[in-house]
Amino acid sequence: VQLQASGGGLVQAGDSLRLSCAASGTILSRYVMGWFRQAPGKEREFVALITWSGGNPYYADSVKGRFTIFRDNAKNTVYLQMNSLNAEDTAVYYCAASRRGFGIYQYQYHYWGQGTQVTVSS
Repeated sequence: VQLQASGGGLVQAGDSLRLSCAASGTILSRYVMGWFRQAPGKEREFVALITWSGGNPYYADSVKGRFTIFRDNAKNTVYLQMNSLNAEDTAVYYCAASRRGFGIYQYQYHYWGQGTQVTVSS
């Protein structure tokens, strides 16, 4: 199983970005998909997850109302739409796949993408 995250970049505060996570070697619909992020000098933290069917998205409080996670199982891809970005969103963003179901902790995820850098200038 390989996950390829993309879509990061350098934006200004208030801008939007859409991250993508494309899977190969498996059928993505079998997994709960999550996004995590790691800012410089900080621990990796949970951002959002989406269940197998695409329902019940769940978000960290810090991104609720600004970020939207959704999936296109036909394209084997999960997305993270990020709006109203601010400097605190600057981090490397990772997508991950879990066979265990709903989970906000890293150990619950079996496969990880390589990360994509998001930098928000204020």
